[in-house]
Amino acid sequence: MNQNHLNDYYQDLEHICIDAHRQKRCLAPETIYCAEKTTEDILTIVKHFTDQNKIFFGTRVSSKTADKILAIYPNAQHNPIARTIIIHNQPIQQSGLIAIISAGASDRPVFEEAAVTAEVTGSKVIRISDCGVAGLHRILAKINQIKQANAVVVVAGMDGALPSVIGGLIDTPVIAVPTSVGYGASFNGLAPLLSMLNSCAAGISVVNIDNGFGAGYQASMINKKVVDAYAQSNNQ
Repeated sequence: MNQNHLNDYYQDLEHICIDAHRQKRCLAPETIYCAEKTTEDILTIVKHFTDQNKIFFGTRVSSKTADKILAIYPNAQHNPIARTIIIHNQPIQQSGLIAIISAGASDRPVFEEAAVTAEVTGSKVIRISDCGVAGLHRILAKINQIKQANAVVVVAGMDGALPSVIGGLIDTPVIAVPTSVGYGASFNGLAPLLSMLNSCAAGISVVNIDNGFGAGYQASMINKKVVDAYAQSNNQ
């Protein structure tokens, strides 16, 4: 990286530094984690992205901040369950397929965050919700759909067993997301996190507790590699 051109890689907005090169490096838009940021700072960032005709993707957006953004940008896509906001002027091209699965309906906020992240980073998504191990017939009925995906995200709290079950049934990378859903001994997600880290099923990676964004992003990276490899093989 040429030191004389470092300013081309980021924009310094006083105490906010925008990564202007993320899309070129990673082929995905920079994501703004909005929790703990002031509404004024977030609006400054939104304006910077929209002025440059770039995608704005915000996660963990509070309802107060979302209302302020929507008042200025009524076409923004707000998912109140995922707590995300997307603003873009061009259609987002999506290809391949990712399956996002939740063990229970209580896992939905993290489940939706993973799904929205995968979509905004260029992947088609199939959502399969409330299919935990307490009723295995539910996930077995969907297994053929799941096998069509290039990557699978499994979101679960409580005992965190679902990723192991799915990992033993498919030949696709599984990204496990522990959630803080559960009774006292789940320790706000620590119990499912340890269950997933100790999974006996091969091919499972684990992200942090409630990190739907990290799982959706990783799955989208895997999906893109598969799509690109398939396209390359067809062009040879």
